[in-house]
Amino acid sequence: MKIAIVGCGNMGMAFAKSFLQYDLVKKENLLLIEKSADRAETLRTENTGVVIETISAHIGEYDIVILSVKPQDFAAVQDALREVLQPQQVILSIMAGIPIANIQEKLDHRLVIRAMPNTPAMLGMGITGFSAAKELSFAQLLKVDNLINATGRSVFLEDESMLDAVTALSGSGPAYFYYLVKAMVEAGKKMGFEESLATLLVKQTMLGSFHLINNADKSLDDLIKAVASKGGTTEAALREFEAGDLSKTLQTGILAAERRAKELSKG
Repeated sequence: MKIAIVGCGNMGMAFAKSFLQYDLVKKENLLLIEKSADRAETLRTENTGVVIETISAHIGEYDIVILSVKPQDFAAVQDALREVLQPQQVILSIMAGIPIANIQEKLDHRLVIRAMPNTPAMLGMGITGFSAAKELSFAQLLKVDNLINATGRSVFLEDESMLDAVTALSGSGPAYFYYLVKAMVEAGKKMGFEESLATLLVKQTMLGSFHLINNADKSLDDLIKAVASKGGTTEAALREFEAGDLSKTLQTGILAAERRAKELSKG
């Protein structure tokens, strides 16, 4: 398989390194297109793949072309790409907020998949929702699904509009998690801990709790009840959360993220 990646920022390189790690592509068959001369030189030094700085006819030789430029930069590359793409190539877009139909129109190309990864993909622990144009075959979908799974896990969505919800829930989700961690660390500092120790306590608590969610044969409500004994410390904290309607506030925020994702998708 031969893969070209247009835009080699954090997410583009997360995909590239995962593909190499799992031997899904050879370095000589991985084309990295990076417009920044300094960044391109760094990539050459890292020897991650074949690095070029401008879109050229060579891109037409690759099976899959991954678009990982910033959405606002798509207009700057679409004309050059349209000139070199071949009908059999599959386009995998990880640009946020640009619908499949728009990409098809701008590139005059039908075989388009749109995906929404999140930043844990950089560690091979991401979750990516993706949708595809109807013109793609099952074999082509499976090939891309295997590539995405190198960065974590994937979820195929027949309804592309649900990618806005993916953006709000898992795409933006890491920031919500960090927000909660930060609040807990700040509470620890107010109780007298040094920041480093408060951070350690919270991080390890989050890590252990995640594994319990994954491995315990209990619902989330049951897990909460297992910690919150009657009249105890946890119950006191949960009572304050409920008084402040923390659950509703979090849900309202996530739904606001979905509304914004829909606005961006409409341009």
